[in-house]
Order: sequence, then C-alpha cells, then structure tokens
Amino acid sequence: MAGAGVCLAAVVVPSAFAGGSPQTGTPAPAGTCTIRPAEKSSEAPLSCLGVTASLDHLPAVGEQATLTVDVKAQTDVKRAGLSLQLPPALRISDGGGAGLAAPTTDTFGQRTSRTLALTPGTRTVKLKVKAVAAGPAQIQADISDIDHPDPRRAGHDSVELTVGKTNGSSDKGMSVTKARPAPVHHPGPGTRKARPVAPKAPAPAPAASGPAAPRAAGPARADGQICISGTYRNRFQSSEGGSWNGKANRDEPVHNANVTLWGRPTANSGTQKLATGMTGNNNGSFNLCYTPTTSVTSKVWVEFQTQAGQSWSVVDGNGRPYTTATYSQDNVSGSTSLGNVYANDGQSRAWHALDTLNKLWWNRGSTNNCWSGSQQDGHCTPITVQWYPGSTDGTYWTVNEDKIHLADNDPDAEHTVVHEAGHALMGKLYKGWWPNVSNCSPHYVSRTSSTSCGWTEGFANAVAFHTFNDTTYYWGNGSSQNLANDRSTTGIDPGDACEARVATALVDLWSQVDGGWLKSNTMMTKTRQSSFREYFVTDRPDYGLDSGSTARNILYNHTIQY
Repeated sequence: MAGAGVCLAAVVVPSAFAGGSPQTGTPAPAGTCTIRPAEKSSEAPLSCLGVTASLDHLPAVGEQATLTVDVKAQTDVKRAGLSLQLPPALRISDGGGAGLAAPTTDTFGQRTSRTLALTPGTRTVKLKVKAVAAGPAQIQADISDIDHPDPRRAGHDSVELTVGKTNGSSDKGMSVTKARPAPVHHPGPGTRKARPVAPKAPAPAPAASGPAAPRAAGPARADGQICISGTYRNRFQSSEGGSWNGKANRDEPVHNANVTLWGRPTANSGTQKLATGMTGNNNGSFNLCYTPTTSVTSKVWVEFQTQAGQSWSVVDGNGRPYTTATYSQDNVSGSTSLGNVYANDGQSRAWHALDTLNKLWWNRGSTNNCWSGSQQDGHCTPITVQWYPGSTDGTYWTVNEDKIHLADNDPDAEHTVVHEAGHALMGKLYKGWWPNVSNCSPHYVSRTSSTSCGWTEGFANAVAFHTFNDTTYYWGNGSSQNLANDRSTTGIDPGDACEARVATALVDLWSQVDGGWLKSNTMMTKTRQSSFREYFVTDRPDYGLDSGSTARNILYNHTIQY
C-alpha cells in the first residue's frame, strides 16, 4: 500500500492507495514530483520526498564508519520527520551535530529521529556508527511529512551488510533465507500486547492442505514415541500502534506455520525427516513425535518454514520460503521441550507477513478450505507473498502470476499486507478474471478516479478494514490515516469513483446488513462486477442480498446514491 500505481487489466493491480488526508489537507498534485522510491517495475508512486543512506565503508566488529543520509525534497515541507534505525550489530558512536534526538536502545537496536523544515533541495545528515557484533545487519532511514501522511510525501531506504569479525571481512548484503533462531527465550520488558483479531465467523474445518492446530505438547508417550515440543514466536515492529518515529514493539506467537522435525538416528546415518506438523493456531505451540529406531537418537532439530500448509507462503526474491532451524539436540532418549523458539531477527518481517495472512484466513468469508468458494477442496490455489530485506519491488499484486510483491518495510503494516491480499482474494473469487480498470494510475484514496478503480481498490481497502475492525490505514513507515467518513466529511470526494467511500460503504453493508461478508463473497464467486453500482444495483438483489432502504441509507451516508 505504499502508493498508487498503473492499473493494467488482467496484468497488474496497483499497490495500496496513496493518501490525501481530510484531516490534514491535500498533498502536492500528482505529477509535480519525480522522486522514484522503488524499481521502475514497481507500482509505488513518484514522491516529493526521498532519502538515501550509505556507508563510507563496511565496518568489521570494533570499527567505525560514517553513515551519510541525504534527504531530497521537491516541495516545501514544514515538518518532515527523519527516522533512523540501526540493528543490534551497530551503534551510534557520534551524532556529530546532526541534530538527532538521543538514541533509544532496545532489543531491535537503536532508534533516533529529528524534524526538519524542508525546501526544495538536498539536506545531508552524517553520523558515526560502530560495529559491535558480527552477522547480518540492516540500517533503515525514513523521511515523511508528519502533517500529511501520504506515500507521495515519504521515502524509505536501507543499507544491508554482513558485519565480519576482522578487518576487511564485512560484505555487502545479507543472506537470511536460511538461519538460526534469535538468541532470546522469553518476551522482553516493555513489549506491547498483541492486537486481538477475533474471528467473525466459526473457523472452517481443517484440511490436510490447510492450517490445523497440532496436538498439544505432553510428556513422553506410552507407545514409545519421543516428542519434541515448544512454542514458536516472532519479535517484530508494527506500524499499527506506532508512529513515524517509533513503531510498536511486538512479541507474538507464529500461528499455522509449517514445522518439520529432522534427525540422525546414529552419528553415521544420513538426515531423516522424522515428523511434520504446524504451529498451533491459538499459541504457536508445536509437538512433533516420532518412533525412534535406536535407544538414543544422535541428533534432532526443528525447522520452521514461512508456509501455512499449502494455503499461503512468504518467499524470497528467488521463490524460496524462509526457514529458521533450531540448534540440534544431541543424544536424545526422551521427550524434550524447547520452550520458546524465536524466529531469526533478519527474517522477522517475513514471519510477520505470514502471520498477518493468518488473521485474514480465519475471516476470509469462505465455507470450504480454500480462500474462495469458487475453488474446491484439494484444488485450492495459495496466496504467495514475495519479500526480502531491502526490497524495492513493491507494493502490488499481479494477476498473471498471482503473487503479492512487498517492499522492504511493507510487512510492518498489517493493513498493507491485507490490502494486497484483498486483491488476490478478489482474483480468486472471480476465478482469475479481472475488471477492465481505467483511470487508476495514479489513484488516491480520497479522490475521484473511476468507478472501476473505486471498486477494485475500495474492495481491497474494505478487506483490511473488515479484518481489523477499523477504518484507519497504516503505512510501512509508521504513518497512519483515519478514513472514517460520512456526508459531513470534507476532504474526501463523494461518490462511487472514490475508493474510500466504496470501502467504508462495503464494510458497513457487511456488518450492518449482511451479517458478515460470507454471502457477499459467495455472490462474487457466481457473478462478476466492474463497479460498485453493478455490485449493489444489479447483483445484490439477484442473489438475495438487501438493496432496500436500510442498505441504501448506508450508501447515502457515504455519499453514494443510486
């Protein structure tokens, strides 16, 4: 949802909407700014603000380097917020008159920020950083207009490196697709509680290809089996509950993730797959049992993958799921609890995205074990998310490959992830068909685009609002915008060509008239719509959904009249 993008029918669905907050005024007109925040193939909009970060050299442990942050503006910004975050492997050693706030330090590293009054041109901030630990590391820099939260007035950049132990051994980039757990065993102090998302309908029956809770952990079994148990968790930072200069720290179980128990029966034997399962839907627990062939198993270890059965997954730029594998347990002769196992810090965003889709899964509005009732059990198609550290390939969903592309910090915003999944869900409801969308490049949540753009983008926004039971949108940089509206709301264009109006009308219809969105989704598997008018006027009456005075009053409240 980093911004607007090209709307190519049956090819690409743009990233989540650009803003234009009714509370704070209207950003610079589209087309007046030219800063490209992502790759040319990306659907992110051109921005009036940009930021780049660079190191003068790659430091090894104990060495210092100069971090240069260039902020570029193509318009006046009274209060621009510059936020910097360093990983635990790096520390700010000298702010050097950069005007930055005193850094705060926690398990996620160091954070600092400052506000800037910008005029067109480039401002440079320099500071010294010191490497204090070896391993993968990412420096992040964000610039945003505090008073006008909008992807067209924001920028993000990052530096990925692998810190070496000796001079000259550090390298560019970071490899985290396969990694070890984070060295932590329990939630840290000050971690905010999870935002509850209660299912709006009974959970569907589990299937072999879909998420299902594993057996509860227990003592050694009477049948001679050995069980390896524990709880899988993830520490991440969330835009929801945070702000432009400080996201919320979260420590939550990972639900419905594929997990495999590997082992070697003897020191000289090959690796064998001993058991498979999934982490629990309630608390991320796992309990993997096997029947040993020897009195003592030489080695066993557990591997977690960013896949939920065959229903959804998060992959890197090469299409590989992320895996966190525990250190081996040696000479195992009885059941063992591993306690809390934490996802590798470098994979944190991948696991966050995976767990966010779990929240949509249990509220997806389908009666079978697929994402959509248009598909049959055993023949479901998954939702696939591509993400990797430092990615500029986002934010959008493609119809042809049926894949969501997320940029670097997109997973921090659960609304962004679910918005893009909303496009994928609509594609599945429509069995791969997509409306001929016009005037959607660019598109803005509070402005008139076209009825086809208002419908497809409004539906995706509504999926996010329905999932989280709110009307506030969050971006990956921590900014947010409340899109609640009625007839008295100023700053949001009226009518069904404005996606904010369509989104809020839809969620009100689902919650106040339809008793949820199951009936609406079922209707969409049987007929197709290119506009909200077609959805409401033509199809709802044909499929037994109310379009009478109560429903029309809801639309009227959101300035839509038929």
